[in-house]
Amino acid sequence: MNRVFLLLGGNLDDRYGLIRSAKEIISKEIGTIVQESSIYETAPWGFKSDQDFLNQVIIVTTSLTPIQLLKECQIIEDKFGRVRQLDQYASRTMDIDILFFNDEIINNNDLIIPHESLHQRRFTLEPLVELAPDFIHPQIKKSLSEIMMECTDVAEVKKL
Repeated sequence: MNRVFLLLGGNLDDRYGLIRSAKEIISKEIGTIVQESSIYETAPWGFKSDQDFLNQVIIVTTSLTPIQLLKECQIIEDKFGRVRQLDQYASRTMDIDILFFNDEIINNNDLIIPHESLHQRRFTLEPLVELAPDFIHPQIKKSLSEIMMECTDVAEVKKL
């Protein structure tokens, strides 16, 4: 079984309900959720919006390959009305980012794992550190705790 870290988030509609519903679908279509972080509220990253985001990291065990996982995540996003835009920084109902897939490094036209920006985003690092502070980032070769201590993102991340 593969161990994957997913970041769930959105800032439109019923934010709590959408995260809860996404986890139900993930459990049915992707695999077993073995850990969940707290839910965090943060201001939008990279753009302005009146509505803050809710984010949560979950760890899932799955038999899916990375590409199969990506396709399933996109299907779930689409079910919740996710509209993909050229500008990736926009309000959305549901975003599911694959942060880690085991300790693999994948870099192709369809998928980059580890997520290329996770080390720059406090809203991603705080829930990750809550779940796996000693997990070693396979490219940076530092623990998530160390990466968070070095993160220059000063955005407020509120644990709910």
